[in-house]
Amino acid sequence: MKNLLIFIICLLASHSSSSQNTVGTLLNTDAAYNAYTLFAPTTSNQTYLINNCGQIINQWTSNFLPGASVYLLENGNLLRTAKITNSDISLGGLGGKIELFDWDNNLLWEYTYSSPLMSQHHDIYPLPNGNILMLAVTTLTNSEAIQAGRNPSRIPENKLYNEQILELQPIDNTEANIVWEWNIKDHLVQDFDFNKDNFGSVKNSPQLLDINFLNNGNGEANWLHFNSIQYNESLDQIIMSSRHLSEIYIIDHSTTTAEAATHSGGIYAKGGDFLYRWGNPKAYNCGTDDDQKLFSQHYPHWIPDGLNDAGKIMIFNNGNTLGYSSVDIINPDQSSPGVYYFDSVNGYSPLDQEWQYQAPNQTNFFSELMSSGQRLQNGNTLICDADSGYFFEIDSDRNIVWEYINPDSTIEILTQGDTPSNNLVFRAIKYSLDYPAFIGRDLTPGTTIEANSNLFCNILNVVDYALKESQIKIHPNPVLDYFTIEALKEIKKVEIYTISGQLLKVIDNTNTVNIEDLSSGIYLIKINTDDGSITRKIIKN
Repeated sequence: MKNLLIFIICLLASHSSSSQNTVGTLLNTDAAYNAYTLFAPTTSNQTYLINNCGQIINQWTSNFLPGASVYLLENGNLLRTAKITNSDISLGGLGGKIELFDWDNNLLWEYTYSSPLMSQHHDIYPLPNGNILMLAVTTLTNSEAIQAGRNPSRIPENKLYNEQILELQPIDNTEANIVWEWNIKDHLVQDFDFNKDNFGSVKNSPQLLDINFLNNGNGEANWLHFNSIQYNESLDQIIMSSRHLSEIYIIDHSTTTAEAATHSGGIYAKGGDFLYRWGNPKAYNCGTDDDQKLFSQHYPHWIPDGLNDAGKIMIFNNGNTLGYSSVDIINPDQSSPGVYYFDSVNGYSPLDQEWQYQAPNQTNFFSELMSSGQRLQNGNTLICDADSGYFFEIDSDRNIVWEYINPDSTIEILTQGDTPSNNLVFRAIKYSLDYPAFIGRDLTPGTTIEANSNLFCNILNVVDYALKESQIKIHPNPVLDYFTIEALKEIKKVEIYTISGQLLKVIDNTNTVNIEDLSSGIYLIKINTDDGSITRKIIKN
């Protein structure tokens, strides 16, 4: 039994008589997944953890804007990227630093990966072993790019960025050991110049990246623009996303660093080559423009075990050139776990998305930049429309059941009545109320980020399990009309809530509770004594 688990259930009971909110929580229904949402506005040095009512559960302050992604670790620490100045490397999502804060906003560790020839950018990922995957770029000179097979007429900036992934083992306060490394420059192919490196058949090398495929780009240094890395522990694979080429890629993480630079080794025997790619098959001569499915996408990731569509891949498809966005789920064909089918005619499966969310009026949902989708424990899906700072949650029927607009903008904290602007958010993630980071924490909600919130929330607050299970007995359970509570201490109050947290009734100073007026179903019973409180479920027949 958990010694301490505090949770907040936030429910929209009604709106006040004043005007509708323009920022903060706009909608919170009974169907929303009650959890805490973590986000870091791109123009702010703040990271926020809020409940469904928009009230601050915790807040962290850095000296730097986010380099993009942030993560709440199971021990309550905050892992974040940080943006530092680099006049030699120019790309959106540039970071250069990683920071680790404890729950109380104390800086525990920081690591800088930035120089005229390299920089961390966009994303990181906390591994189960305590190490950190880091996405970065390094610089290839003009001559190095030509030697790798790039058409010399397609190097307008006289350099190219090589995308790399490093695995860091944090040490001391500001250092890290690099224990694993992968570079895209080791996995290229080109059919432009047989006298240069990487010459071969693009059509026959889907496991390699064509250095001359620009997807209608002009060959700028930032020709790939990787914007995300995520990890699958059971497969020991990494998935990443190239915005500019409109493709996602999966590689093997089980290799050594030496193997990762070759075409063999690791549990999948392909070294650091692509195990899978999807979204734009013309990139490897297996399709045309009509076969393209992804358009400047972000945040491809495996849906975690235990959730609807577990093991499938969810992607925020920004839809640039289409003018509308979608959240897509694909389910690649596999001969065994992590071994993906390839068809020499059609490329990698599937031919189309298995599930997709678009707005009923497609153009009403469009985020040109960043953004994310997340499948939740109750089957809902959380969506972050990044360039509007707008988070919304849909149920399995695609109804919107929760809405929030980030009020932390470039200039100031917005208030009700303000028109939201300059409030971009790279990604928003909900953490369940039983996430280990919250055990033993003071989760008493504070104020909302914005002033003058017009939303009224009923809150089931501070269920602390201070009482031992053996001190409280409820019988019968299931219940017909009455139940009796046996307790070692005098019962001061019994509160009855719906399973979603709406308060139904309060009964003072009694051990026998009448619920014959309630409909059949499951309810939460909060029992309060002088020694504390405990919440139990009952079933009403």
